[in-house]
Amino acid sequence: MKKTLFSLLLALVLLVTPSVPAGAFNINTYEMHHEAGLIGYPENDSILYAKNADEKMYPASIAKLMTAIVMVENIEDFDNEYIVYSKEALNRILGTGSAVYAGDGLKVGEKMKASEALAALLITSSGDVAYAISEHVGGSTERFVEMMNEKAKEMGLSGTHYTNPVGLHDDNLYTTARDIYYLAKYAFAIDKIKALLTRTSYKFEATNFHSEITLPASNLMINPNSNVYYRYAVCGKTGFTSKAGRCLVSMGEYNGYTYIAVVLNAKTINGARNEFIDTANMYRWAFNNFEYKSILESTTPVTEAPLRLSSEYDYLPICFEGGLKTILPKEADASTIEYKITLSQPEFTAPIEKGTVVGSADIFYAEEKIGTLDLVAGQSIKASPVLVFLDSAKTFFTSTPMKIVYVVLVAVIVIFIASIFVLNRGKNKNRRVKYVPLTKEERDDMNK
Repeated sequence: MKKTLFSLLLALVLLVTPSVPAGAFNINTYEMHHEAGLIGYPENDSILYAKNADEKMYPASIAKLMTAIVMVENIEDFDNEYIVYSKEALNRILGTGSAVYAGDGLKVGEKMKASEALAALLITSSGDVAYAISEHVGGSTERFVEMMNEKAKEMGLSGTHYTNPVGLHDDNLYTTARDIYYLAKYAFAIDKIKALLTRTSYKFEATNFHSEITLPASNLMINPNSNVYYRYAVCGKTGFTSKAGRCLVSMGEYNGYTYIAVVLNAKTINGARNEFIDTANMYRWAFNNFEYKSILESTTPVTEAPLRLSSEYDYLPICFEGGLKTILPKEADASTIEYKITLSQPEFTAPIEKGTVVGSADIFYAEEKIGTLDLVAGQSIKASPVLVFLDSAKTFFTSTPMKIVYVVLVAVIVIFIASIFVLNRGKNKNRRVKYVPLTKEERDDMNK
């Protein structure tokens, strides 16, 4: 099989919009057997490895995590609220091949506590219980599926769509590895869900059709008696259909570090359960090669910009806000980090307070963008009263209202001059004397 190269996808932890930038950082070349997957650091959503993370995939029973979320958020009293299995729910599950409760399935009219139903949904991945839950919570399975899709939209899972609460194959029931990562992060933060997913088995109470029974969990990775046991795996949810392949989303913890790993459509080769093997390999790789560290200082200026109206400073010192703290390869240090600065304006004006956001910086590691960090004023700078007055005067006399005044004044002057010219011309015209020649008699009289 062609060797798979790892991709390093990192994000910042402080004041950085959670993002998962793409990139390539070759660390290992050991063989992986899944079609899509990733491993991420949920504290700040740094994605350390990703393969086809945004490709359309089928989740199989991992879809039951959403079923569990909708159930938990819509039932108040898990110990005193009962779920009843209906004929319609039975008809939906018959012939699907889905796992059913206790091996022989729920019976029509069987009553189960909500807490027991949640356990059966998550630990043994019982499809008949999923349908019973959907009818109880949604009033109908169709309405419950709408609730699942509404929750997915609310969570920002844009690559996910559900058509049933079980995860049974349907071309229109799909997701992505990235969406499953965020789904699991949300689900694992709910105590009722995480507590059940950490169990290797569960002792179910008797119902009106079944006696008390202990059933094993489908997640073999947390079972010490399993040949795929991994001691640092904490919890997880499995899934399988012929189209989806072997799927697993899980959480691993070691030495203060917690990761969530997703494996979709893992191939079973010579009986090897590669969804568990690949997941363990990702955990080992992350635990051995990465650490949480502070790289960029927040007190040292990284650039400066021209500054107006200060008599003491011509330039404003600019720093990173909060510095950079994130998961990085152990060998990474400040010399391996690069950044591209974008200021909000070419120059700034005093007074300005220390910590004022003045721009941003794109941060790069191994030539790949790993996030964006705010840039802030590195110190408080006062304005000069004289410079402020002169600037205000300049601003006043060059303002739009004053420009209008200037135009009006010029127009008045022009009109005034034109009026004077017209008046003077009229007077000169009135002063002109018309010459009338004298008659002969008048001339003779003047000569006498």
